[in-house]
Parts: sequence; structure tokens; C-alpha cells
Amino acid sequence: MSRFPTTMGGNEPVRTSLFDEHVSLGGNIVDFHGFELPIWYSNIKEEHLSTRNGAGLFDVSHMGVFKFTGSNVKQWLESIATQKVTSINPSRCAYTHFLDDDGYIIDDMIFAVVSESEILGVPNASMIDTMWEWFNSKLPGDDSVTLQNLSGDYSIVALQGPHSKNILVQVLGDDNHVGRFRWQNISQNQHQINGWIQGTGYTGESGYEIFIPNNEAPVLWRELIKSGATPVGLGARDTLRLEKGYLLSGVDFIWPQLNPSDPFLARDTWETNVPFGLDLEHDFVGKGRVISHHEDDARWWGIRYLEKGPLPRPGKEVHDLLGNSIGKLSSGAPAPSLENTGIGIGYISGVQEGDEVLIVASPRKSVRAVIVRPPFI
Repeated sequence: MSRFPTTMGGNEPVRTSLFDEHVSLGGNIVDFHGFELPIWYSNIKEEHLSTRNGAGLFDVSHMGVFKFTGSNVKQWLESIATQKVTSINPSRCAYTHFLDDDGYIIDDMIFAVVSESEILGVPNASMIDTMWEWFNSKLPGDDSVTLQNLSGDYSIVALQGPHSKNILVQVLGDDNHVGRFRWQNISQNQHQINGWIQGTGYTGESGYEIFIPNNEAPVLWRELIKSGATPVGLGARDTLRLEKGYLLSGVDFIWPQLNPSDPFLARDTWETNVPFGLDLEHDFVGKGRVISHHEDDARWWGIRYLEKGPLPRPGKEVHDLLGNSIGKLSSGAPAPSLENTGIGIGYISGVQEGDEVLIVASPRKSVRAVIVRPPFI
């Protein structure tokens, strides 16, 4: 049973294998990149804090799953990735960007090295078709690397938060706990759940992403909730990632071929200021732009409000204290973990951590803020 076709070209939104579970829990369903998913069940702040203080449960089955195989698969992937893939040992996960020939980010991805000849990657929901086409265009001509799209065959459940381990062990047993950025196949367990598990996530908390066949997802979902996990919607997933300073594909960067009318979000890895996933000791597609920058060029910085005011929403301009425009926000929201203090992230030039700036939050109000290097908490 497939949860969605390989190419999602239709107009009807797709329902994941957990759709009925969301409805039964009272989830507020929205269309998210062509998928019917809950934005919240109770409210965003409550679900956010439940994840930070306990354990949140997320349906992230809209994300894709690609399988790369071949004797030289690590060397091949390294040649098109900002991450030094050959240094990642089997059973480990890592983060990377993929750049086009001009150096602009197409997408970011977490991948797991299963063995020296097999890698599993998770493309973002809106980029599955784009990345499928791009990877295929980069495959070696000798068929030494093959690519499979498993996106329709697996559901993905994320269990995140400080209580995640206790809940996972109750449901799947001690043998299925994995550490941060580790990978393993799911071993025998009382509920006969199959698939694999990774010590990864999008909240900044300890936890897991669990990949299971679609028909097994409802059982796992219900058992994790029964053991204490709180179901969490997309709204809190966004505020959680924002507090930790994680990029959101399509919001904090967009491949210019998909949005040629607005070049502001056409960025490379240096500009995103991400402290992991970039290795400049190897050659990769698009490296020339990454190494071409001046230190004062705009980079992705966080801002935290120093006073109350209109919220720091995406697109709001950032000014220096003299009123000169020095950048613009790509993400922003009140931070539930910081008593709803306004936080944001954007591309800002000529600043360093601790500088004070002004956020032009409305035509009549500029709000004082301080430059922060995320995470905010």
C-alpha cells in the first residue's frame, strides 16, 4: 500500500496512513505542500512545551525516502554534497546541502549511512520530485550507483523530547534505542513493528525518527500515545525548529529555479551560517560560490526582541540603529519557551553577535532587538 504516488502531480491533497488517527484526536487539518496534516490538536504553545518538557509525537510522513546503492555510493554522494560523506561511518547519520552548478541550495537533507554501499536520504516534502530528477541527472553513466524512491512505501513518525527514550523503550524495547545521529534496523519487538530508526529530528531535543511500513504506522502511533507521548501538529514543529535555528526549505532558502522572481532566498551554504554540514576540504558541485564571500556579506543570523512590539514575521526588514537597511527576516514568531518573546532569523549583513538592531515590524513601529547566533534556547 502506497501513501502517495511517486510523482505528486494531482490537485487532490494526499492523506498519510495516519490521517484517521489525526481526525479521531481532533486535529485541525490543513493542506501542507499537498498533504492533509494537522496544524495543531490542542494549541501550538501547549504542544510546543509538551515536547520541550516531555515527549511530542509528530506525523512527518510527508517527507520523502530515497535509497542510494552502489560500491562507490559514498564517493558519488560526496561529490555533489557539502558534507564529507566518506567520513561518515555505517550506522551514522549526517546533515548536508545539495547545491546547483551556480552554488545555490536546492535542498537540505539528513541521510543515514547503512553500509559502505547503501545510504538512505530524507528529502523535504515539497522537494521530492525536484530532488528525484536532480539526483538522477547526476548519476554516474556506468550504472555503478542506483537510486530508488521509497517515499510512498514508508510512514515516518518522530518522537521528540526528554521523555522520548522512556516511551520508546516501553513500546519497542531497549534494543531499539539509538543515540543521537545513529541509525539501525528495528529489532524484534512486542508489536511486530518493522523498519528502521534514527536518532534524528527537527526540534533540537533528543529523540527518534521512525520509518515503518504504512500498514504498521497506526499501531505504533497509538502505542506511543498510550505510553505518554503528546501528539503535536505542524505549528509547534515550526516554533520548535525556529527556537533551535534550523533552516526550513522553501521558507529560509528557495532554489532560484523554483522562484526566479524573488532572489532574496537564493542562498548558498556559507550564507546560511549553519555550523554543521559544510566541509571545504573536498570538491563538490557549487563550491565556487561558497568560498567566494566577503566576511561582511549577508549571513543567516538570529534576532531576539528586547522590547514588546508587533511580531517579527518573515519578510520584515532589519535596520541598524541609524535606520539603514541591513537585511530581512526569513522566519519569525513568538518563542513559547521564552515566554513568547519575539524571535526571528534572517539574512543580515555587517553584524556580529550582541549587536543591537531594529526590526521594522510595522509601518509605524520598529522594535529593538539583539543579534543572536542560534539556538535561542
